[in-house]
Amino acid sequence: MTESSRVSDAGRSESAALFDSGNPGLGLRTYHTRGEPLKAPRGDEAAKRRGARGWTMLAMSIRGPPDPRRVSAERTQPAMEAVMSPPSFTVGIEEEYLLVDPDSRDLIREAPPTMLAACEKALQDQVTPEFLQCQIEVGTRVCASIAAARDDLAHLRRTVAAVAREHGVRVIAASTHPFATWGMQKRTSKERYEIIEQDLQEVVRRLMISGMHVHVAIEDDDLRIDLMNQVVYILPHLLALSTSSPFWQGHETGLKSYRIAVWDEMPRTGLPAHFDSFGEFERHVNVLVSAGLIEDGTKLWWDVRPSVRFPTLEMRMCDICTRLEDTICITALYRCWLHMLYRLRMNNQRWRFYGPMLVNENRWRAQRYGIDRGLVDFGKGAVVPYAELLEEILSLVREDAEHFECVAEVEQAREVLARGTSAHRQLATYHDALSRGASDREALEAVVDMLIEDTMYGL
Repeated sequence: MTESSRVSDAGRSESAALFDSGNPGLGLRTYHTRGEPLKAPRGDEAAKRRGARGWTMLAMSIRGPPDPRRVSAERTQPAMEAVMSPPSFTVGIEEEYLLVDPDSRDLIREAPPTMLAACEKALQDQVTPEFLQCQIEVGTRVCASIAAARDDLAHLRRTVAAVAREHGVRVIAASTHPFATWGMQKRTSKERYEIIEQDLQEVVRRLMISGMHVHVAIEDDDLRIDLMNQVVYILPHLLALSTSSPFWQGHETGLKSYRIAVWDEMPRTGLPAHFDSFGEFERHVNVLVSAGLIEDGTKLWWDVRPSVRFPTLEMRMCDICTRLEDTICITALYRCWLHMLYRLRMNNQRWRFYGPMLVNENRWRAQRYGIDRGLVDFGKGAVVPYAELLEEILSLVREDAEHFECVAEVEQAREVLARGTSAHRQLATYHDALSRGASDREALEAVVDMLIEDTMYGL
């Protein structure tokens, strides 16, 4: 990696000397506080209640403009005020599946009337409908380990697939369907979805896409915001490992993640803004709430966001992985990266901030090429092969993977790199079928068959 130049930070006092160190190409930055132990500011104590899946649910204080006296106090209080308790780093995973007719291989337009109830009977609150009837969502319990997350998610996939099969339906874990058309899909009858459709119109009707969301618990409000600012850097690298949406409405799009192109038509998507504190984040949300534009922070659909329901940092950038092991790999990498950032903070270091202009270039490259063409190393000012970047990432989080006992899971990324993502396997299946004389439709149906099988791979 190249040596980065000295940086300054106008947001900190003159007493804090900041400079780049460590692996400057990726962006380590160190700051000293005159020998004092590193401390974090206290966030306001939020109202709390017990969540159904095990996390303490948070009720964010979004009640109009904040008291000016409070704002002033927040701006003048010391930056390092109280020693924080270590985050728990517990994890949770949400996956959205597409529902397929096994005969036509197309998406179903209407969900079987008793299917959701049967899923709820088996999985209780861990399964929910989605915006379109051709979708269904599952979410794990709060998991203390990656192994526990894998076991729970495997149970969810198996159960939903079994119930679907009983109702004459198949499940695929892919972010787009190879040939289904969005204009044929029916919305789920639910008040929240009706309101969203009235508000967003054709933009939301096109959301014939599925994703996965990974939650990692960071209980301290201000630490959650600080880590969100820093973790943005690595999100394109995770997207590249997850790609599963190369087709859209029967066309080979040329993108490994066409889902991102569809999703970006929605408002309040993309990379999050940079916030100096949880209070500043709340004030920004309050502006939108007070103006009547959104009900709460759940309408912020950023690539990573502080969850409104849970004390977690929710990563939303990735495509859903067709193979379960790839989902677990990305979950482990995200968790370990956050732990690495926290570990740096405890050593008076932090990840260097790169603006959206730069990170969005890697976001686009991951969307377009996945793992094939490399991403930009901003320290070098050059595109670096993904394999080289991955080895550096694995080296940086090795200590954290050992701490969480998930070395094998993070190193699964090498296997993904060797065999390709779901997008690669879909394209290979499609072109192989064409080379053997299949029609375009038959080749796309072969992709659906592959996705049905791969969704259950290893389960």
